[in-house]
Amino acid sequence: MRGKLAVILLIVLFASPLAAKELTGTLRQIKETGQIRIGFRASEPPMSFLDKDGKPNGYSIELSNSVVKEVEKKIGAKVKVQYIPITAENRFKTLVGNKIDILCGATTKTLSRSELVDFTQLTFVTGASLMTLQNNKNRNSSGFKGKKIGVVKDTTTAVSLRNLLQETSTKAEIVFFNSAKDGVDALRKKKIDAYAADQIVLIGIASKAKDGMNFAIDFNVFSFEPFAFAVRKNDADFRLAADRAISNLCRSKNIFEIYNKWVGEFTGQRPPIFDAMVKLNATPE
Repeated sequence: MRGKLAVILLIVLFASPLAAKELTGTLRQIKETGQIRIGFRASEPPMSFLDKDGKPNGYSIELSNSVVKEVEKKIGAKVKVQYIPITAENRFKTLVGNKIDILCGATTKTLSRSELVDFTQLTFVTGASLMTLQNNKNRNSSGFKGKKIGVVKDTTTAVSLRNLLQETSTKAEIVFFNSAKDGVDALRKKKIDAYAADQIVLIGIASKAKDGMNFAIDFNVFSFEPFAFAVRKNDADFRLAADRAISNLCRSKNIFEIYNKWVGEFTGQRPPIFDAMVKLNATPE
């Protein structure tokens, strides 16, 4: 009898770890399909954009590649990466609707959005700012009375811009666009007087544009924008794989190399808030 009890105990002890290793949610789906689908914004350099060869590239894309490697390690198999372009308007619907597995790019983590999706550890920190043409002397909100300011709809910048105008009692018209490209094109054609977006995105747009020297970006920011990758809610195992990849980059300091490659050449010295984010993200194993 004691021998049978010992056998049963051994089965229970060893069965639990094996069961814990079973793949769930998105990880199981990736294992079964052999591919991971990454949603990205196609015109928001240096975070994510299509390069001259038409391939997705940028800071967030490179971070997502580390997530892919961690997923491959977790499921024990190589996977095909499929990049799927999304918009500010449909990005969360696309994720919740299981058309992509992870949302990377310039997505701000907020509490209200956390009702729809889950977020990984932070990937970047920035703030919203204004871009004008160089010959426009009104380069901050106080000088835009009666003017038009463009912004992509359904973004945190749009909310922050509305709040800024209310707080400063500036009677300016907000013009909504579907993409950054549409907004910047309108600025070029002087259909709007300024374009609002995350400062790092504005820097990236100006640096990549052939007429970049025609733009001026306000040094000041009027919001706090913590970027993170988004995943489907209640998918703890997949989110942990993404968090592990981000933490590994922060602990090894390899994230600084990625920053210098995609952002440092535009901004120069790293802001202290970015270094603080890296320290907070360096979660030990």
